[in-house]
Amino acid sequence: MAEPVLRRAIGVMSGTSMDGIDVAIVETDGDQRVSTGSGRMFEYPASLRRELLDLITEPTRAQSDPLQDLEEAVTDAHIGAIRDFMEAVSIVPQDIDVIGLHGQTVFHRPRQRFTRQLGLGARVAAQLGIDTVNRFRHADVASGGEGAPLVPLFHRALASGLPQPLMVLNLGGVANVTYIDGDTVISFDTGPASALIDDFVLRRCGVPFDRDGRLAASGQADEALAAAFLEHPFFERPAPKSLDRQDFQAWAKAVEALSDADGAATLAEFTIRSIVAALRNVPHAPQRWLVTGGGRHNQHLMKRLRESLAVPVDPVEDVGWDGDFLEAQAFGYLAVRSLRGLPLSLPTTTGVPHPMPGGELHRAA
Repeated sequence: MAEPVLRRAIGVMSGTSMDGIDVAIVETDGDQRVSTGSGRMFEYPASLRRELLDLITEPTRAQSDPLQDLEEAVTDAHIGAIRDFMEAVSIVPQDIDVIGLHGQTVFHRPRQRFTRQLGLGARVAAQLGIDTVNRFRHADVASGGEGAPLVPLFHRALASGLPQPLMVLNLGGVANVTYIDGDTVISFDTGPASALIDDFVLRRCGVPFDRDGRLAASGQADEALAAAFLEHPFFERPAPKSLDRQDFQAWAKAVEALSDADGAATLAEFTIRSIVAALRNVPHAPQRWLVTGGGRHNQHLMKRLRESLAVPVDPVEDVGWDGDFLEAQAFGYLAVRSLRGLPLSLPTTTGVPHPMPGGELHRAA
């Protein structure tokens, strides 16, 4: 039997931090063969980012309003990012088999069997002349799954030659983990990560994030508040499970009485404790943790993780992965899986009743 053909895919991802659009290229058969290429990040226009951040504070509007103009603006920002990326790396549409368009999540309530990502796949396909797959999460959520995380099968493909059990930790706006031990793949959101800290320092200090974790490192965590955060019912739920960026906003307000440094330290400590609590949901302690996402640059978080987990905790670059563009690469990989009708999620990664294909294909012509 002939081996599955390799396809070149562009993956496009904008995460819960809403700081910009990541674009990356992969070549893959959608299974075990993966070769990753370069990636670029393109900032949202400031006014568009502000509009998106305002939207997610109004869940009813994010769920129910048509948002036609906003969705077109988000789509056009993605189209522009893809065009700029292709020009930067000297590729043309004929070089690419498929685009994996994640879109921008503005509302995610899997218990209501509803998720919403802004991004018009047909518009992307038509304007760029490349077949495009989007709506990666919808079949999963409609079947009772969490719809997230969707990157674990890509992690498994990349980690096939590494010592296991292994934990891959993504420190994005929300933190999630992938536990890999041979054919066993378990994944779930662990709790808030950068989003709460970013929101806090923006509100208090007027800066978008705590660079290198310096503010948190200079403060003293409120131990009682950090412990109280873990009383949230989310932590009692078994894996798989997922979060919306806004789920902990009410709890985050508890740090408002603290100083800037102590508030940042307390939110960072909450993130650390929620990650340690993830070990309750995996069968064996991992030999090593590999950290991706913007939070791996936060030296305070990395230091506290090493102290708390007592095994090697390293950025994914230590094994040759690109932590800045891992998720964008993953949606290129998932687009190829979607073309082949392969599952994008498993019962152990999102809680779907059976391995679940997904994605919607929009032909360029």
